Amino acid sequence: MSFLEMFDVLNERLIEEGEDPIAFDHDCREGICGACSMVIDGKPHGPWAQNTTCQLHMRAFQDGDTIIVEPWRAKAFPVVKDLMVDRSAFDRVIQAGGYISVNTGNPADANAIPIDKKSADDAFAAAACIGCGACVAACKNSSAMLFAGAKVSQLALLPQGDPERKTRVIEMVAQMDKEGFGSCTATGACEATCPKGISITNIARLNKEYMRAILSSEEA
Repeated sequence: MSFLEMFDVLNERLIEEGEDPIAFDHDCREGICGACSMVIDGKPHGPWAQNTTCQLHMRAFQDGDTIIVEPWRAKAFPVVKDLMVDRSAFDRVIQAGGYISVNTGNPADANAIPIDKKSADDAFAAAACIGCGACVAACKNSSAMLFAGAKVSQLALLPQGDPERKTRVIEMVAQMDKEGFGSCTATGACEATCPKGISITNIARLNKEYMRAILSSEEA
């Protein structure tokens, strides 16, 4: 069975015994929503690489193993109950600048704005981030730079993101600091833990975009 199915079975037993079930978060169980935020034996999402908790199966463990399961540990992710954490800080970071200007009416044709393949591939790779928070849970500083870097990169690489390009990165970084996320010291733990394999090159791109925006605003 899957790791979350194991929790379903465990909770059924607890309820039968008159105990409170263990609260945990989940939704799609397809590895695309990021809700199943658990640290399993010290590793966010468990022992399998590029894998979410809901896609982890019990065959990853040996019979008789003692498995230690914890919620994300970060100031910006307060624990709600048991294994549930409040990840709405990510939502507020996105609200601060993770959007583009759009015109009402029919959508433009897909090929109306030519984009070189390298930029398109990099943007798609950054957009694969599901905002689960594993990068924060893995980082010794509880930094959200990989998450923010992916969201900034996704839009900075595409022409649709140009109108808000300068304000976006400044406002998202400011909101990230306001939420209490730590600073990045480039240990690479975030990249190693990310279930979607988001590269830390996106952190470098965020820093570049941030410096460019700051210098541009000072010149103005």
